[in-house]
Amino acid sequence: MSTDTVPSITVEELAQKLRSLDQFVLLDVRETWELDLARLADIRLEVLPLSRLAHEGLDALPPAAKSPATEMYVLCHQGVRSAQIAGWLKSRGWNRVFSVAGGIDEYARKIDRSVGMY
Repeated sequence: MSTDTVPSITVEELAQKLRSLDQFVLLDVRETWELDLARLADIRLEVLPLSRLAHEGLDALPPAAKSPATEMYVLCHQGVRSAQIAGWLKSRGWNRVFSVAGGIDEYARKIDRSVGMY
């Protein structure tokens, strides 16, 4: 799947969203071992490793992300997996899903190094 048509947001836009009281889902699709190295802390964060999503499909989505009307931002290490998952969800009817360009790596470099880097 081409990721150039997948809607995305910058890490600066994500930081602004995280400071807001807006309702959305921040879906982190990194594997569990990656979370030990770098992690955002936010009540809207839902962790769904790509390996689980690949195995279980849409059934693996957390309750907060089940509705195609959900505003959702998909996060991974550098933005590749998140773009793939955002595109996959978009192709299945989610119309408010965005990939976080650059992933948590860029977020740590540009916004908050305390989240960790690897």
